[in-house]
Amino acid sequence: MSKVLILEDEESIRSFIVINLKRNGFEVLEAGDGHEALAKLQSVPDIDIALLDVMVPGIDGFEVCRRIRETNERIGIIFLTAKVQEQDKVYALSVGADDHVSKPFSPTELIARIHSLLRRVNVYRESSTKVTFTSGPFTLDLISKQFKRGSQLIELTPTEFSLVQYFLENENSPLSRDQLLDHVWGKEYMGDPKIVDVNIRRLRQKIENNPSEPMFLQTVWGFGYKWKGEVQ
Repeated sequence: MSKVLILEDEESIRSFIVINLKRNGFEVLEAGDGHEALAKLQSVPDIDIALLDVMVPGIDGFEVCRRIRETNERIGIIFLTAKVQEQDKVYALSVGADDHVSKPFSPTELIARIHSLLRRVNVYRESSTKVTFTSGPFTLDLISKQFKRGSQLIELTPTEFSLVQYFLENENSPLSRDQLLDHVWGKEYMGDPKIVDVNIRRLRQKIENNPSEPMFLQTVWGFGYKWKGEVQ
């Protein structure tokens, strides 16, 4: 049974989410403030998904996400927020979130987003065949779930790991934003397609010498992106 942590200070909203998650077979942990959320994440290390509200007492959801990502790249993180400004959505992803759902939302949409992210989390954690991809200075090992540049380990979230794997499977081939969205987030994804571009920017920060002039993860203007294996 997959475990989901909910950080939400409004009890009525939290109870509504809890009921719907339990109906769909999830084990649910609850937190009303940021400190409580971090304590539960520390005491229950096998949580699969964290649903984080932004505006909560104590430390806010953004800071909770940042602290999670300092020690845990494997958990899936979805923000629940009433904020609609574009910069807030982008910021949520930039601090390590995998997705965001704007309030008000339907239970059906939230469950679909959780299942979509959970598939990426499970792919990240499990593999039945030893497969290693090598491209230029990079190595991706699907068994150890390690991505390295030379001997340097690069920590990836489940979403970033899925993106890198898809790029390496299609090395030097342009991939459209729609292809990336369908493969990584799923054909049923109903969120903002700009989530692809935000994750690409986050990946470039991790792998490129100069993210503003990427050598490996290149833009194909008017189409999408491609992974260039050998760089002169």
